Amino acid sequence: MADVKQLKYRSIAISGRPEAGRTTLFNNLKEKLAPLDFTFYSGGEWSRQYAIDHGLLDPSKKTHHAATVYGDDVDHEIDVAMREKLTGEGNYVVESWIAGWNMKGLPHVLKVLLMCDDALRIDRIVNRDQVTVEEAKEHLRQREEENLTKWSRIYQVPPTDFWDTKYYDLVVNTFSHGPTETLDIALQALGYYNNH
Repeated sequence: MADVKQLKYRSIAISGRPEAGRTTLFNNLKEKLAPLDFTFYSGGEWSRQYAIDHGLLDPSKKTHHAATVYGDDVDHEIDVAMREKLTGEGNYVVESWIAGWNMKGLPHVLKVLLMCDDALRIDRIVNRDQVTVEEAKEHLRQREEENLTKWSRIYQVPPTDFWDTKYYDLVVNTFSHGPTETLDIALQALGYYNNH
């Protein structure tokens, strides 16, 4: 087992567009890093539960909600909470659309950006949510447009800023790299294998 003190980074922030593989990498990292006392925090899970608890989202709906179902304060609360966790002590793995961008300027955080071909992202929605290709395309287009417009307004930056590779330490294309390979690349960047 790796020694947490020998890792190159203390925490990891995973970013990327919907269906790029954030949740898969997040969950795969749990198996390796939970034994090292890493804490895991998903912005997507938190916001989905918030939306359900406040009657803003029908829990039986399979498709994911847009950030526009709740106010700016909720987005800000999620982002501030994540940054506070990663600025303090302890080891974390966090994921959200813009988690890595949110951690810019924190050198102890491995900022990972997952990229993926649109066709594969659409295919993943079709298979997961049992919708048509056209429904998946429209859902993805509308959700991205609404969320990015909202965050661009909140943070006063252009929408392209959130996934600008200059803010990231590691960029992985999950179209050409499967889940196991993506996990391996992230662990290598973390320095997980240094003691093996």
